[in-house]
Amino acid sequence: MTSAAEYKIDFTSFENVINNRLTSTAATRHGVNPSTEEDLPELPVSGQEEVDQAVAAARAAFPAWRSKTWDERSACVQKLADAIEANHDAIRDLLVNESGKAFNTANMEMQFAIGHLRVTSGLRIPDETVEDTAERTAVVRYRPLGVGCAIVPWNWPLLLGVGKIGPGVMAGNSVIVKPSPFAPYTLIKVGELAAKIFPPGVIQVLSGDESLGPRLTLHPGINKVSFTGSTATGKKVAEACAKTVKRLTLELGGNDAAIVCDDADLTKVVPKVSTLALISSGQICMNVKRIYVHEKIYDDFLKAMVDFIRNNLKSGPAADPNTGVGPVQNSMQYAKVLDLYEAADREGWKIATGGLKEKKEGKGFILPPTIIDDPAEGSRIEAEEPFGPILPVMRWSNEADVVRRANGFDSGLGASVWSGDIAKATKIADQLEAGSVWVNTHFEVGPHMPFGGHKQAGLGMEWGVVGLKGWCNPQAFWTRKD
Repeated sequence: MTSAAEYKIDFTSFENVINNRLTSTAATRHGVNPSTEEDLPELPVSGQEEVDQAVAAARAAFPAWRSKTWDERSACVQKLADAIEANHDAIRDLLVNESGKAFNTANMEMQFAIGHLRVTSGLRIPDETVEDTAERTAVVRYRPLGVGCAIVPWNWPLLLGVGKIGPGVMAGNSVIVKPSPFAPYTLIKVGELAAKIFPPGVIQVLSGDESLGPRLTLHPGINKVSFTGSTATGKKVAEACAKTVKRLTLELGGNDAAIVCDDADLTKVVPKVSTLALISSGQICMNVKRIYVHEKIYDDFLKAMVDFIRNNLKSGPAADPNTGVGPVQNSMQYAKVLDLYEAADREGWKIATGGLKEKKEGKGFILPPTIIDDPAEGSRIEAEEPFGPILPVMRWSNEADVVRRANGFDSGLGASVWSGDIAKATKIADQLEAGSVWVNTHFEVGPHMPFGGHKQAGLGMEWGVVGLKGWCNPQAFWTRKD
């Protein structure tokens, strides 16, 4: 086990990691703690010079790194997992302060991220022999792309960051990481730890503002972009990548539906669905965002959900151990979510719990968990992804109709069905148009399984062997024997 002393780093200053050196910039900025609205430590603002330096270092590192064996690359990825674990509490505290996660959720992200790297370190892509005759062999081989760029969002920066870094370097690429300007601190420290393990230029981290993403996606020296974020921004990334025909993976917005059948056991389903809707303040792409409950149990479900939220999912500052739902992560997102709360009054939505009347005064982007009771079909609260602690619960009676509503929007990231009859639930689930579909659960993902969206929720897949192949160029390799 790696010791904290072996990978001791400073958690009070934050710099770019370029070619295994820590560097800052003339221009700097600060992040903001969403629980207090106080400034966090100073950060570099990378410009074209830093981008060019990082790309040059990544390209120089690529030939030697790609020539390493799978086992050699795996050993480095495993050491990175050990190093993160050795600094668990310090990194966890960064997550709490920069992302606004409650402590239990931040601990969960830590464990997911460490486990993700360890599982990914065991993945391999063997050559695939599709023909082997006396005359010839035909083999599909997978070759690393070159320099990859990982553009990471602010909601789960550590997990989604290592979910790109791990597969990228395991496949033999060098990777430049661009954290979100709203939550860069954790990944800067991951980059600093990586610099103690990987050869120079293999893993680099650049902090910047809104201009950094376009500088990277337009750079001719980058071969692959893996982006997680909104659908609107993903379309801009795709447009930029098209100019140099970069390989591209997009994991975009979700508006996940949960369908609860009339035979569901509410004592089991309500706590799970409520938590999966409001964990991380509803700011996970695969949170439950819309709940359709059969009319026979609707009233009982709604009452039980309201009671569970009031007793178990109180909102508050992330550092408060009693907080179940932390703040919205940044002022921009807070304004968007707050507009939905105000829309409840403007549009006359019925509020089962929460709403602006329960919003507490004080600092921080904190909003009360809010349930909208059976809004009209097509209402904004059903059609839009809130990305905050507010969601609708709606009645259904006809299977075909609820499937139509669940599939009725451009997003197709995830969906779930909840029932005491697995065969019945599977029949409904088979009709759902989403990259991940669950029966009697939601948001179960893993580094051994592909993760991505259908329709406008994404392009390509991350994670698992499928995701690992996304960091490679397939190559048809023919050999004549006669």
